[in-house]
This record gives sequence, structure tokens and C-alpha cells, in this order.
Amino acid sequence: VQLQASGGGLVEAGGSLRLSCTASGSTLDAYTIGWFRQAPGKGREGVSTISDSDGSTYYAESVKGRFTISRNRAENTVYLQMNSLRPEDTADYYCAAFPGHYHGGSIIARPSLQTLALSWGKGTLVTVSS
Repeated sequence: VQLQASGGGLVEAGGSLRLSCTASGSTLDAYTIGWFRQAPGKGREGVSTISDSDGSTYYAESVKGRFTISRNRAENTVYLQMNSLRPEDTADYYCAAFPGHYHGGSIIARPSLQTLALSWGKGTLVTVSS
């Protein structure tokens, strides 16, 4: 599966953006999809995941209550709605596909599991000004 992340941009603190992760070559239905981000000088961290089966969602503590992940099967797209953005949310955001049986919460909690991703999309830059 090939993934394409889009929707990044420049926004003021408190603003909103919606990121899209669109698949080609395969349906996203069989995968757990995750959003990750990497800020300058920092490692890549898990932000949110959504499972293939029951649609279970997981979030990093830093984004809980502000970000919402969702899946549109008809559009073969996973979205990340980001509200109440903060300057510390500034980063390159990536989406990735994992085998469907992988637990989304574990993917966020254990960075080493990122190596098991089947596919990564190119990043989309989010810049939040103060």
C-alpha cells in the first residue's frame, strides 16, 4: 500500500488543521493506521492510531482531547483533525500502515514498533506560530 499524507500548513496557536492520509494500490481496511510526528532535533513519536477491525482509537497523552483520528472507507483515507494547536505541535507529520492485528496503543507507547510499519507516507509539515 502506498500512502500520501497531506494537509499541513502554517496556523496560529489555537487554530485547527485536518491532515489526510490517502492510500493507493490497496484498501486501508486491512491495516492499523498511525499518525506520527517528528519535531526538529527530536525523535519520531506516535500521535494517534486507528485499528482496522473495530475502529479503536488511541492517542498520545500530549494530544488527547485536541486531536481526533477517523477513517473514511469510501475515500480510502484516514484523517487527523487537530484542534487547539500549540507551538509544540510543530513537526513533520507522517502516516504509516501496520498489520491489522497490531495493537494501536502499543504502537504509540513503544517507538521500537515503528520499524514494523509496512508503509510510510511522506511527511507533511505543520507549523504552529505563537
